[in-house]
Amino acid sequence: MEVAKGDEKAFRQLYNRWHPALGVYIFRVTKSRELAAEIIQDVFLKIWMSRETLSEIDNFKPYLFIMSRNQALNALRKIMREMKLSEEWASLKEDVVRTDNPELVHLSMLDEAIDTLSPRQKEIYLLHRHERLTYLQIAGKLGIGKESVKTHLQLAIKAITKFLQSKIIVVFLVAEKLLSFF
Repeated sequence: MEVAKGDEKAFRQLYNRWHPALGVYIFRVTKSRELAAEIIQDVFLKIWMSRETLSEIDNFKPYLFIMSRNQALNALRKIMREMKLSEEWASLKEDVVRTDNPELVHLSMLDEAIDTLSPRQKEIYLLHRHERLTYLQIAGKLGIGKESVKTHLQLAIKAITKFLQSKIIVVFLVAEKLLSFF
């Protein structure tokens, strides 16, 4: 293949030959003309950047379409991550707008985190943190062993910490984006 040798004219011909078919194919995957055009550019850029390896490819068409599909799926995943981040930011922003008291925002996030726990973890966490019961008292009240209480509580705290850290990361990412505008 001449493209593998760095022939720009051959690359232009390759692009002109496959561009229309890829455009239709990627549009079917993404449902967006703009995104399809961007993906096609990325695919052909990758082909040009790794042109030396093209001579190792036996059947170019499947290679091209698989690469295009993977590029499209990666782009869609990225969009989904950005949408999720945007939704999380909107939710956090709503909490902040509802109150100018940071402690209430923190408690709201903590309540959200507690709501994600399994029923048993939630029950044990609330008995320990809110009712101030000891491991032994909780074990007696629920009819389970003291070590089970300890394990459930450790898992609950780990889950709450992970939840709150993810929220904090979102806040930092958004703050970073906002600061980049100034």
